[in-house]
Parts: sequence; structure tokens; C-alpha cells
Amino acid sequence: MDYASMTPAQTCARYVALFEQLSPDTIAQLEPLLSESVRFQDPFNDVRGVAGVRQVLEDMFSRATQPRFSVQHWSVDDNSGYILWTFSAGLPGLGLWQVEGVSRLVFDTDGRIASHVDYWDAGALYERLPLLGRLLRLIKKRISASGRGA
Repeated sequence: MDYASMTPAQTCARYVALFEQLSPDTIAQLEPLLSESVRFQDPFNDVRGVAGVRQVLEDMFSRATQPRFSVQHWSVDDNSGYILWTFSAGLPGLGLWQVEGVSRLVFDTDGRIASHVDYWDAGALYERLPLLGRLLRLIKKRISASGRGA
């Protein structure tokens, strides 16, 4: 495949297809779709460069059991795109975990991904941690409308 002549929509379609089949063996297949100075950001990471993205994904596979992305929808308009997804994985001490999120992609002039920012609720993960989770649930209950007798 000639990655040099791909449009943002073609890049996004290929990126989505790869993420849905992502494994430690397929991480390298994402790299031609990324700008050399790509920025990846999520609630836990903020890295730059292809090597940084690779490190984040390799770390995910080393920590989680059977991580999987399921894409519900994606869209591209000019130089930006959005991917609606569900992530699931087994996490040590926490069991099976699932979260919905959105990725915002920005493409460079060559159609490669210059920025990938993930938006998802990390609080749902924090709430499953033994001590922190109890505290967060208490705070959430106190500040919610239903927790104040409304």
C-alpha cells in the first residue's frame, strides 16, 4: 500500500481496521500511518513520536489481558477525524473492564496522523480501585443531585 498518497479518510479507514485487530505483532503496521512527530494523549499518557506511541501500546499489552478495541463509528472531515470506540481488557486485580471513548485525530498535509487524543472517563477505572474507589464513590454521591435529596 502506498501510504504517501493516502487521503485522511483512507488513513483513518486503515487505522481503524488495524486498531480493531491490534496485537503486539501488528503495532508496527500503524507506524506508516503516523507522522514522525505524532502526539498521542490519553488520561494517562502524553507522548510524542512514533516510538512513544509504540511504547504506550506495548505497555498496554504487557499490563492488560486481551485488550481489544471495537469501533462503532468513525468520521473524517478535511484534516480531522473522530473514532467512537469501546475498549475492553482484563486488568490485574480489577478483572474485566470496559470503557467507551472517542479519539480525535488530526492529519498532516501528507495525510498522516499528526495527533491522536483519546477522551474517556478515567474515573470509572479509579472507582474500581479499593481505597481510592471508595473515596471517589463517596464524593460522587455527595455532589450528585440525587445524593443531596433532590
